[in-house]
Amino acid sequence: METDRMYEKIKPAETIWYIDEDQLVVNLKKLNMDLKWPDITETWESLTTGVLQLLKGTSIYVIGDSTEINQKVAKELAVGLGYTPLNTSELLEIFAKQSIDSWVMAEGDDSVAEAEVAIFESLSSHVRAVVGTLGGRHGAAGRAGKWQHLHAGFTVWLSQSEATDEASAKEEVRRNIQDGSQAYSNADVVVKLGGWDSDHSKTVAQAALSALKQLILSDKKLPGRKNLYIRLGCRGDWPNIKPPGWDPSSGMDVSTDT
Repeated sequence: METDRMYEKIKPAETIWYIDEDQLVVNLKKLNMDLKWPDITETWESLTTGVLQLLKGTSIYVIGDSTEINQKVAKELAVGLGYTPLNTSELLEIFAKQSIDSWVMAEGDDSVAEAEVAIFESLSSHVRAVVGTLGGRHGAAGRAGKWQHLHAGFTVWLSQSEATDEASAKEEVRRNIQDGSQAYSNADVVVKLGGWDSDHSKTVAQAALSALKQLILSDKKLPGRKNLYIRLGCRGDWPNIKPPGWDPSSGMDVSTDT
């Protein structure tokens, strides 16, 4: 058992400790009897089974500067969860009948980014999909004002990091979100990568599942709110969802959140 993962997470009201001279026995109380976690450690099998229940069909978007990394990790997540694997570069190339590179050369980054926004809009009403998005300058997720439909799912930002340990990586995430200069900081969870090897894509996917697990367990209403956001038309009012009838083009704020 990796007890370091349980530090500050085991509460006295949930636990009975038996200690004598030569052994320690911990009796853990399961708080949510409906959730079926196969084992106590965060293995791939445990996370895919448990997080699948937490997501309640909500789709996942994998974002970041590298299209390759986004796609490979998205595929691992889709296979593990039993979701449909999709990637926007393939969908765009089928639509345009040309490669992304030739499209950029012919019409520029902005044209590709706008087309990817249209893909996000089309996919926003889908469930049980993991979408690998475009990275770099022509990716819509890296641009402010292009997140209206990305909020329909859980977004996982795969962020290249120069941090040397977990503490400095967490501090880097905090600064990224606080600064808000990157559109990626809108993501629901962040996974920091110290490097990249395609052979380790499953390890990165497992870290993404662990982060999603912690997020949803901290607020179990999140999947339901994502669903409500979709049903109200993905109007861009995430996370403060406005009442039905709110018109984002009116410029008028409504103080009562749904």
